[in-house]
Amino acid sequence: MTQTNLTRPQGLNRIDPALRDAAIEHGTFEFRPETLPAEREQADRLAAERAAAVDTSGVTVETRSITGPGGHQLNLRFYRGPDLDQAKSASPLVLYAHGGGFVTGNLDTDHRQCIELAHRGRCTVVSVDYRLSPEHPYPAPLDDASAVLRWVAGTAVELGVDSARLAVAGSSAGGALAARLAQGAADGSLPPVVFQLLHQPVLDDRASASKKEFATSPSFDAEAAELMWGYYLGPQTASAAAVPARRDGFAGLPTALITCAEIDPFRDEAVQYALSLLHAGVSAELHVFPRACHGFDSLLPDWPPSQRLFAMQGHALRRIWDGA
Repeated sequence: MTQTNLTRPQGLNRIDPALRDAAIEHGTFEFRPETLPAEREQADRLAAERAAAVDTSGVTVETRSITGPGGHQLNLRFYRGPDLDQAKSASPLVLYAHGGGFVTGNLDTDHRQCIELAHRGRCTVVSVDYRLSPEHPYPAPLDDASAVLRWVAGTAVELGVDSARLAVAGSSAGGALAARLAQGAADGSLPPVVFQLLHQPVLDDRASASKKEFATSPSFDAEAAELMWGYYLGPQTASAAAVPARRDGFAGLPTALITCAEIDPFRDEAVQYALSLLHAGVSAELHVFPRACHGFDSLLPDWPPSQRLFAMQGHALRRIWDGA
């Protein structure tokens, strides 16, 4: 991450002052080939520091591995919410894909978010350490996430989870993977899921008004977004199989909660995706957090809007579990 894109950032004066200071200190992802190794190292270090500081009281955390596509080791982290170990009934489960622009991130990246989902949603969360681009472009990251969804559904009894109450979730680039899992589940190529929870999701490789408006916005900008998609797609042409928003029809997809930030190049695609679901008759809740930038819940997890986000997500999950 670098400070260079923050010399004249668009929308900076619209961000809440407390968050603005954190965003400036954090810097902006560039994702240029020459900066990517250093950005990965810095992102991993910051994620490890944040994860080590998280209070896990009430949530049981366990890391384990399974055999992924092609025989590689696929690391997972399980989070079991309060009292689930003593519960007589099987737990609902959320499959979670972390953020990081497809090119950075690991199990520590969204550790706090997974703790919050497990605790507030009264469920089990399994976070996937999927392979990263450009070394592993599409479909490798999606194949990893798909393999875990199939494994969870196939071993639900052994895991103590309810295969009739599976949900998918993701943040940023992880939101793209979660959205594609939900689409695959609706098409019958993946086990059924009852809910999709997409936070500040990356859903469309094409231009949008918010990408133009926030071309140099804090935390994540339009140039990095273009590079990110280039790494992820690799030599392949963008298609509905890789890019969730390129799908032709949205009828029959799972119920959704979509949340995003006002000052974010990805804002408009999140809003449009929610509208596409609604227009197709899919129940979808949309919330745009005002005066916030991309990654606000990681930059300031104890900031009141971040706490509102966590509460909103937990409430949405509990509502789904009760009605599934």
